[in-house]
Amino acid sequence: VQLQASGGGLVQAGGSLRLSCAASGYISSITVIGWYRQAPGKQRELVASITSRGSLSYADSVKGRFTISRDNAKNTLYLQMNSLKPEDTAVYYCNTESRTKINLWGQGTQVTVSS
Repeated sequence: VQLQASGGGLVQAGGSLRLSCAASGYISSITVIGWYRQAPGKQRELVASITSRGSLSYADSVKGRFTISRDNAKNTLYLQMNSLKPEDTAVYYCNTESRTKINLWGQGTQVTVSS
């Protein structure tokens, strides 16, 4: 499956953004899919994930601020980001768990939060 992330941009602290990830295949059949981010000089980290059964998981740093969801009819994954902080600045990627295990990544989308 091919994944294309979009929706990033420049926003002030406290603002919101919604990221989208368009999949070329059936997103509902993907066992685990999520959003990852990589800030300059830091390792890539998992931000949020959703399983094929709908179970959600979030990094502690974004709990209560970010919401992951998917639209199976549109084969699209979303990440609603509210109350953004400067430390949320990073390149955001969507990916499946299986692709991360073989270090296969697509193009991310830049999110920049100004203070």
